[in-house]
Amino acid sequence: MSASISAPAEVVTHVHLESPDARRARLSTGWLIVAAGVGLLVASFSAGVTATFTLSDAFDTVQLPSVALPAGPVVLLTALLCLAAGGGLVSGRLSRGWRRAAGVIAGLSVVVGFLSWAASSSTLPFPVSNQLAGTVALATPLMLGSLAGVVGERAGVVNVAIEGQFLNAAFTAAVVGSLTRSIPAALIGAVLAAALTGLLLGLFAIKYLVDQVVLGVVINLLASGLTGFLFDQLVQPNSTALNASPIMTAIPLGPLASIPLVGPILFDQTILVYLAVISVAVVWFLLYKTRWGLRVRAVGEHPRAADTVGISVTAVRWQAVLVGSIFAGLGGAFFTVGSTGTFVKDITVGNGFIALAALIMGRWHPVYAALMGLFFGFVTQMASQLQTLSTPVPSQFLLLLPYVATIIAVAGLIGRTRAPAADGTPYIK
Repeated sequence: MSASISAPAEVVTHVHLESPDARRARLSTGWLIVAAGVGLLVASFSAGVTATFTLSDAFDTVQLPSVALPAGPVVLLTALLCLAAGGGLVSGRLSRGWRRAAGVIAGLSVVVGFLSWAASSSTLPFPVSNQLAGTVALATPLMLGSLAGVVGERAGVVNVAIEGQFLNAAFTAAVVGSLTRSIPAALIGAVLAAALTGLLLGLFAIKYLVDQVVLGVVINLLASGLTGFLFDQLVQPNSTALNASPIMTAIPLGPLASIPLVGPILFDQTILVYLAVISVAVVWFLLYKTRWGLRVRAVGEHPRAADTVGISVTAVRWQAVLVGSIFAGLGGAFFTVGSTGTFVKDITVGNGFIALAALIMGRWHPVYAALMGLFFGFVTQMASQLQTLSTPVPSQFLLLLPYVATIIAVAGLIGRTRAPAADGTPYIK
């Protein structure tokens, strides 16, 4: 009788190795969240008794009840959640999915805790509906501008000239809309003006190999000077005929627009808001699901390799700049036909640069860049709301928050923000 001896089964152990950059990003993010938790913990001792939030506008058909929260306990709870989330990230024991969940929990906790603390010191309630509606309005041009930057920079062309494209598009939309009394004509004029600005960018950046950052600054100054000169010489003396464009009206999406709170904010908007949301999906599809998008990303990462397989680097970069100009033109039109109907000098007030910051914070991804545009819009609107409520928080401090967050992101403290490898690098065949 023979006995068979079987070898012991091997035990395979999977060890996840964390790169130094990933570890640095995890630790810095965790400690930032812990710092926010400590700040909320301190704020909980100075919070008022009650923080009141109104969910409905005074003109809404359905009036939702106001929500009164005990400010101190709410701020304390959000502080503990931040400390727990930050501690979990610092410990390194959370899986990738739980790390993302910890980041979301921490972000929501900071917003709820800070607003509860600020609103508790005001005699007026915090208007949630106004906050959300203002966020959508302020974020619309930022989303479109960031998409313009994403498309161009994915192909290797740095677009610092988004501000200039915004200005030229806003000016043209106001004048064309005033002359034709047509919103579609105004939008077409805005897109053509942004495309001409994009042609100028492509001519010097792609053909003549000019430094793209310096070129973008020059184009912005040119747009500011040109629109200001034309406004003073032509538009302002004939403002009735040249600076009184029709304004877009909201287009309700059937029964969805009647949903309390979210209906008027999401489903009763102008065509530009809908186009901004659709554009995010369009750009994502173009970049990641089409052959053209693959070529754009290849040219932005390794133009020499793309050239060796027969891809025209110059042609792809030209196409990307002009496609991006479409979104910049729509974003610029928002400042005139999408809001006030009139143009004033430097009406874009630096929103093109904020859109540039949004695409950097969004890591050159269309969805993340759009979300960062919403973040900028949210913080800007929050500063305005808290100022009207006469809270003890200086509005200037709140306006600084998006830029501080941008510096943190660019410095790599919340994750490595790596641009496309050939971004801003001229290609010489």
